[in-house]
Amino acid sequence: MAQFEVPQFIDTESKIVGPLTLKQFGFIAAPALVCFFLFFTLALWVWIPVAVVLFGAGASFAFIKMNERPLYMLAIYAVKFFWEPKLFLWKRPVVQEVITVPTVVITAQRRALEDAHKNNSNVTKLWQELATTRSPIPQREKEPQPTLNEVREQFEVFRRVTGEKEVARRVDYR
Repeated sequence: MAQFEVPQFIDTESKIVGPLTLKQFGFIAAPALVCFFLFFTLALWVWIPVAVVLFGAGASFAFIKMNERPLYMLAIYAVKFFWEPKLFLWKRPVVQEVITVPTVVITAQRRALEDAHKNNSNVTKLWQELATTRSPIPQREKEPQPTLNEVREQFEVFRRVTGEKEVARRVDYR
């Protein structure tokens, strides 16, 4: 069976430019390049604070980590948080379907219902009564009343330590 080496340190970046990774070198080199071109366009008293700010931002993006995340990722998350909307509403999509039924089908069904209504058989009357009645049908909805012996078997009277009687439901765990 072939054995394969599993990489151990996949979350660490390799050092490419001296002691710096490629990202760190980019964060240091980009402000240096910008400051180089600004040196020839700005006055010295303006260039010095701009260079300090740019080098400070580049160095902090390259080396500072907060909660194991680099500072540039936190800056990206902050910009996304302030830029994107914060109100999330969910609305169920409204789907409207137009169903067209030919009038021939409707008239045929209407005639069939009228014919069935005219031929009110006992089954049709019973079905109509069950489907439309508001009052209970006595034969259908009678619940059998428990006998006194069945009620006595379900409950038990016992005395507490204080002497008062109490009734409790009996539970039989057989």
